[in-house]
Amino acid sequence: MSEERFTIGPERYAQVARFALWTLALIVLTGAAVRVTGSGLGCPTWPKCTETSLYTELNTHGVIEFGNRVLTSVVGFAAIAAFAGALRRRPYRKDLVVLGATLPLGVVAQIILGGFTVRYDLAPGFVMSHYLLSMLILIGAVALDWRARREPDEPPVTSDRLVGWGMRVLLALGAVTIFAGTAATAAGPHAGGAGTGDEIKRLDFKGSETLNFVISQHSRLAAALGVLAVVLWVLARRHGASAPQRSTLAAVCVLLAVQGVIGGLQYELELPAEMVWVHVALAAGTWVAILRAVAAAGRPEEKAAPAPDGSEAATA
Repeated sequence: MSEERFTIGPERYAQVARFALWTLALIVLTGAAVRVTGSGLGCPTWPKCTETSLYTELNTHGVIEFGNRVLTSVVGFAAIAAFAGALRRRPYRKDLVVLGATLPLGVVAQIILGGFTVRYDLAPGFVMSHYLLSMLILIGAVALDWRARREPDEPPVTSDRLVGWGMRVLLALGAVTIFAGTAATAAGPHAGGAGTGDEIKRLDFKGSETLNFVISQHSRLAAALGVLAVVLWVLARRHGASAPQRSTLAAVCVLLAVQGVIGGLQYELELPAEMVWVHVALAAGTWVAILRAVAAAGRPEEKAAPAPDGSEAATA
């Protein structure tokens, strides 16, 4: 009887998984705010905030950085809840337990990587890795959220072969585009130390031309990503895709269009901090939208095998 008291049903667990997803997305927004406000070294040591205290001094940049660290504990709690809830969910599902375990492990990895980022004075490679790790954790969070709302005995989701494989290309291209975006930020003026007067090394593998080079590559990749998303949306409509498949792709198209406008404006306005923050934050939202679209697409339909009389058999 006491054991049953600590179990959780499928609907409640789906809520826990959704909460974990949104907290993991929220920490990306606050982390970007730390950087563009120049507060990356507001807590100049790790794991303490200062040499003598776990807490911040009473200044704006210290509060911003310390607040982001405090929020990490909330994210950690949500990640642990997602894993523990999967263990106690009834009926028990191993796939949810495995996916749930990736979230607290990812948060621990982020805490450790964040420590190295501070200790090495916001070196570009560490800052880029910090953001990219967040994108990896979001893969597990989106997969957990998606699976938690579907039972294993439901028919597998499939999509038209062209759309299904195109979605996989969209995922890969989206990942490369985000990587290029982190490089652009690492070469840009918002190093994370302006507010505290710290001089931070920038990405400069092409000297003074590095920023223009990486922005150019990022914009080309983003344009290709946007075109591919629109093409897949059109194909999905023409080939009778389900409502979730069409709506998730539509969300990707809208977010990419917004990102294109913001990206162009911030370049013309010489990268104001506020617009850079919006651009970086929306990148996380766009990544989540792409992951959800890929999940909604499911597996590409199997190719129809030719029947003995030479005609094509129905697709399995």
